[in-house]
Amino acid sequence: MADGRRLDVPRGHARTFGSFLRLNPDAVGRFAEAIARFLGTGRFLAVQTIIVVLWIGLNVFAVSLQWDPYPFILLNLAFSTQAAYAAPLILLAQNRQADRDRVQAEEDRARAATTRADTEYLARELAALRVAIGELATRDFIRGELTRLTEDHPEDREKKSKKKKDTAAQRAPDPIA
Repeated sequence: MADGRRLDVPRGHARTFGSFLRLNPDAVGRFAEAIARFLGTGRFLAVQTIIVVLWIGLNVFAVSLQWDPYPFILLNLAFSTQAAYAAPLILLAQNRQADRDRVQAEEDRARAATTRADTEYLARELAALRVAIGELATRDFIRGELTRLTEDHPEDREKKSKKKKDTAAQRAPDPIA
């Protein structure tokens, strides 16, 4: 190595034209979104309309100030330049929004999958509880069985028939009256 450079040590970046243009992509994206957001407002359209009306008015009526006579070539150049910068900025802002939408959609899909799994789990648990409750004796079932058993008992039949006779005797009209 005649020039004294070592091969085990990385060398610095060579100075190129591109090395001066290293920009933070997020900063450029935020700037593009701000510009695109402003270009889509009524304020921008109003300001641009006022500028164009003043431009044309001054160039038509102020003879001593005519910097852009009738075909308004300079105004057309300004509009072309504005369009040349506006279109890529708007596309960049749309791409960033599409990326955010894609991330949001993925998060929504994951949340929906989790919700679905939770719902299916709860449905299985509820079905298991219904099956378990179906095998248990409920209060109404026990009451019905006790009533049926007491109706079948002979002593209860005698009490019921005596009770019916007493009730019928109370309702019968008194023949003496």
